Amino acid sequence: MASTANLRSRRSVAQLHALAEVEREIRAQDTHSRRKYLREFNEAFRSYDSLLDSHAIQSAVQAADVVLIGDYHALPGAQRYAASLIEERALSGDRPVVLGVETIFARDQHILDEWWRREIDESELRQRIRFDLDWGYEWNPFYELLVAARDHGEGIYGLDCMPRESLRKIGARDRHAAAKIAEIRERHPDAVVLVLFGESHLAPGHLPRVLQKQMPGVRILTVLQNIDALYWRAAGEPVDKVDAVRVNDDVLCVFNATPLEKYESYRLFLDQLSRCDTGPDFAPTIYNLIDSLAAFLEINRYSPHNGTQPKFLVDMLPEVHGNSSDAMLQRLLSRKGISEQQLAAQLASVEERGSAYLPQLNVFCIREFQMMQAAEDAARFLHHACRGLPERLNGQGVSGNGPTKTTLPADGFYARVVEHAVAYFGSRVLYPARPVPASEDSGALSRAACDKAAQAAIGSDPEKFESIAREWGYRIGSQIYAAYLAGKVKPAGLRRLFLTHLDEPGVARKVCAAVIAKIRSASRSLRD
Repeated sequence: MASTANLRSRRSVAQLHALAEVEREIRAQDTHSRRKYLREFNEAFRSYDSLLDSHAIQSAVQAADVVLIGDYHALPGAQRYAASLIEERALSGDRPVVLGVETIFARDQHILDEWWRREIDESELRQRIRFDLDWGYEWNPFYELLVAARDHGEGIYGLDCMPRESLRKIGARDRHAAAKIAEIRERHPDAVVLVLFGESHLAPGHLPRVLQKQMPGVRILTVLQNIDALYWRAAGEPVDKVDAVRVNDDVLCVFNATPLEKYESYRLFLDQLSRCDTGPDFAPTIYNLIDSLAAFLEINRYSPHNGTQPKFLVDMLPEVHGNSSDAMLQRLLSRKGISEQQLAAQLASVEERGSAYLPQLNVFCIREFQMMQAAEDAARFLHHACRGLPERLNGQGVSGNGPTKTTLPADGFYARVVEHAVAYFGSRVLYPARPVPASEDSGALSRAACDKAAQAAIGSDPEKFESIAREWGYRIGSQIYAAYLAGKVKPAGLRRLFLTHLDEPGVARKVCAAVIAKIRSASRSLRD
């Protein structure tokens, strides 16, 4: 019988020769492989304890509460293997099955839920989760995974958060994913949770360690796929084909593709990416504006707790639709019961301003990018997100066209003033060149004058109501910005304004009064 070394050499020589060229091409386009996080993964799995057959794999999966499945994103077989695991685990019938995926941002859970309930089709799901723009790998095998989970499981959850393109935040993404998996366990305490996540996240010191700290006592199994070092070592085994190996008690590795197959799939992905020719993608710009304003306000996008910070702001980031058709926008709004009058007003706003933020949907619609308007809408989103996106969740609050039926008219007016104030202020922080409101010198700010404006707005037509609220909001926002420039207002204090909940009766009026008093005090201080 040939020695282990000879077997390994003979089985590998041609593949290694072909692989060398592919790896050279990949390294020329992708330099991330030298980063510490990826090196830690590559160095973690160099040997194994024993060989496994399919029965042993099933037994290991059966015994686990959470199964972390390593995904090589460019390899369709990796997603199809995860789909087969879901089907096999569900068929045993002893526990429900739930799927969590890195591919979909947790912020887009509402879209995934709509697809789960069969309210939207495959095409709309693909478009709205920005699969091709934000992920870019093959759609069909991933969609097959989702279908398998819907057919055999009791839930699917998006686990990831921004930014994907930077390895500097990859640890925060691990912590975020662990928190989301823990939430799934709480929501489905009897289920086994299968998680498909990028393989580099599954090094012992990465996501598995964070998850073990998050959920002590939970049985976690890591199922790797096609790890190079383990594949080459297994090539020396005397058996014709090695299905899987046990790395240790908590980790196993299955083989369903060769290294050459893996890296050819990735090379083809990079080649396709380089040839991609699409229209402008506004989402990175909008997210950058939101991120910059959040950083200015000292908001931690990854905070896991409510209080002085919004909980997981990164999960509330809005959908961004560039050049969306009116038909698409109408479908989105109609699902929320938006009237034809409000729909017409929203479409007119997008046409007039180039963009608009729709809090009922947590959606940006952009026809033409204009920095001043985009900056204002980014601040408007942040205000709604800090309050927990109340309009998207329950339809309460105020719309862009006057008070809704669920609020008292006075509450609606003052809440709208506060929103316009923080939106204007945020736009000045992001775009200082914005002109001062035309009404800036039309009279001193006072609580009495604001109350008088409220009386004039209440009972008027929606257009006049909105015009008065916007005028007062911009005036107040401009004065807040002036006080900030003078050092009389600090970012932490402004963050509290963004975080203030305005849904209880009388709160918005009190906030307006307190802000006006603060501005008047700051103005007197400057004069003195």
